[in-house]
Amino acid sequence: MPEHPIEGLMKTTMNSIKEMVDVNTIVGDPVQSPDGLIIIPISKVSFGFASGGTEFNDMTRRNKKDDYNAEEKQLPFGGGAGAGVSIQPIAFIVVGNEQIKMLPVDEGSNAINNIIDLVGKLATDLMNKKNTNNEINNIETS
Repeated sequence: MPEHPIEGLMKTTMNSIKEMVDVNTIVGDPVQSPDGLIIIPISKVSFGFASGGTEFNDMTRRNKKDDYNAEEKQLPFGGGAGAGVSIQPIAFIVVGNEQIKMLPVDEGSNAINNIIDLVGKLATDLMNKKNTNNEINNIETS
């Protein structure tokens, strides 16, 4: 059975998308900075795909039924396909100095991360201060 024209449109579009988007698009190639840090870009990739088509009735053949041949059942086809790709950087992974850090690009999430880090540091500082005060009190009572 011969391939329908819409199948060819879809295959061409999907092959084009495959060429544009691969794993290296999402997790980029590492870049080494002069101070020895390795920076790996991370991106968000979104894509959409649509295709459609129709077969048109041939009005001239409809009027000439006796001229219509069973081998010529194929009607004229019209169709199209399209795709869109959006690549947005979302973070950088920084490796070096015996650490791995993820630095988000979105400043809104960066502010939230900073607040969470600050609360964690405050809690640690308070616990250290309480422990230091307890040790001082224990020394004074001894």
